[in-house]
Amino acid sequence: MTDDMTKTNVKRGVDCIGVAISFVLHDGSGKVLLHKRGEKCRDEQGKWDTGGGALEFGESFEDCVTREVKEEFCCDVLGLKFLGTLNVLREHNGSPTHWVSVCFAIKIDPTQVCNGEPEKIEELGWFLPDDLPSPQHTTLTRWIMMAKEKGIL
Repeated sequence: MTDDMTKTNVKRGVDCIGVAISFVLHDGSGKVLLHKRGEKCRDEQGKWDTGGGALEFGESFEDCVTREVKEEFCCDVLGLKFLGTLNVLREHNGSPTHWVSVCFAIKIDPTQVCNGEPEKIEELGWFLPDDLPSPQHTTLTRWIMMAKEKGIL
């Protein structure tokens, strides 16, 4: 976030449209890695999600994906494929939120995976796309469906 936005306490997704980079992590054999969102997540705590984060000023989509995968799951990006974008309109604590989410499918090595953000990630798990846990993050099924349509899962 730029210094001007920090100084004025502008909240991405609330006071202005936020840009999120999302990703579906997969092992190349049909399983996806999901995490259960912890109490320190911005929203949708306790829900199963794919992964992602806010795009920083001046950062490319690919650099953001690589950074977020390393921060959250401690692993390297072995393969990257663009899935699509979503206009995500939700409500959080009684206020509307607005994010544009750009999503990628990311192949990773399951043996590298560990929880890099235990304050935000309660639990990790590998799942088949047709047997996902509940409760689910707002965008989870849409990302999984896009990955299936593109023949990744």
